[in-house]
Amino acid sequence: MFPGGGADEVLDPHTTDLYAEVARAKAMFDKLAEYGSDMSPQPRLAERWESSADLLTWRVPLRQASFHDGRPVRAADVLTSYARIVRPDSTRRAKASLSVIDLAGSRAIDDRTVEFRLKRPYAEFPNALATLGAYIVPEGEEDFSRPIGSGPFRFTSFEPGRSFLATRNPDYWEGAPLLDELEVLVSNDESARVNALLGDQADYAHDLTATTARSHEAAGRVQIHRLPLSNFHALAMKVDRPPFDRVEVRQAFFHLIDREELVRSVLQDSGEVANDLFGKHYRYYDESLPQRRQDLGRAKELLRRAGAENLTVELLTSEASPGLREAALAFADQAREAGVTINVTLGNKDTYWSDIGQRGSLVSYRSGAMPIESHISQRLLSDSTTNNTKWQRPAFDALYQRAQSTSDEARRGEVYREMQRQLYEEGGFLWWGVSDWIVASSNRVGGIDDRAPANTLDWARFDKVWLG
Repeated sequence: MFPGGGADEVLDPHTTDLYAEVARAKAMFDKLAEYGSDMSPQPRLAERWESSADLLTWRVPLRQASFHDGRPVRAADVLTSYARIVRPDSTRRAKASLSVIDLAGSRAIDDRTVEFRLKRPYAEFPNALATLGAYIVPEGEEDFSRPIGSGPFRFTSFEPGRSFLATRNPDYWEGAPLLDELEVLVSNDESARVNALLGDQADYAHDLTATTARSHEAAGRVQIHRLPLSNFHALAMKVDRPPFDRVEVRQAFFHLIDREELVRSVLQDSGEVANDLFGKHYRYYDESLPQRRQDLGRAKELLRRAGAENLTVELLTSEASPGLREAALAFADQAREAGVTINVTLGNKDTYWSDIGQRGSLVSYRSGAMPIESHISQRLLSDSTTNNTKWQRPAFDALYQRAQSTSDEARRGEVYREMQRQLYEEGGFLWWGVSDWIVASSNRVGGIDDRAPANTLDWARFDKVWLG
């Protein structure tokens, strides 16, 4: 059982956003690659990949796989799937990563080999193949009322905001699932998810707070799984609108927040403080930057410099995910000590994650796991489709392109550190904590990988679990 999106939920794998939608999509569809537990891209429908020396051409042989109706997965299906994602009118999440492909110049060498031609060098192109929503669908497919994919489960039925049912695909290329049937239920009420587990109405409950996990773990009635470095907690300040169009105000908020207190009170000490940058401990993360701590005097000085003393700001939050509302209220208390009034507004929990794209100047935010490169390409470039802080800097875009033009990993890391220093000083994301993602399962469930962060290959691998 997952948090859901109500009547707006979809089965189109190219528009996946919620974890429930991702879990359903990966049950029915495949991508060319997925992120491994270490955030490196792992081949899936792709057997492997190889690039030209100039990083502009990538050749990808495909595995021998079939769609649920028996048609083979072909290079043409890959190219048309990507073309659908990057259409000019598209706002699909994977568009930002896949737009680097020159589809007109790319080609099917044969039915099982794709040659991608890129618009610019892209050293980490396999990350794009693994990006959220980059699923392969049959050529020409537009109707997803009864989806046909190549994944481990075949569609049976779907009721938005309530349930999804699929059955075992005995012909799956990686081996038939161990389960005969998969049902995904949704509820945005954490207690309802737990009660369904305790009442034997569900065998898996996604997204629990540390407090809930501890209270049930000791009783031994459920298994608790803590997926490491999966859950990044933040506030998102929109840099294109008052008051956060002033860099001094953004910097003041970096100093207003007490990260340690939020980790203690909201995460119940089940995480660690972050430092206003995404991806702590991931590859390319800049560990050298000094850890920020609350400094109310510095915050007040920056607000005075911006002419923003006695500032009042609305903070849009939601109960769409555990801890969002609690963190917002705690931050409001902290900001009051510096004379800043934070009016916490509760958004619609069913539509919150789409609403924050345009609503408000300050919003509660959190993210699952992805490589730092993917975080940048999807959220921080001028043409990123999920740029919720409205960070648009041509010079920053140019640094990203320089990093991707660099085949040497050490030199690429230097460019990433330069980009992170800009975000650390002037960015719109205030990342305050990182924690494990907590899920629970009934004691009869086996095969859940506790090492796999959310959004990675072995998370929600319901084709690999079994019931004892």
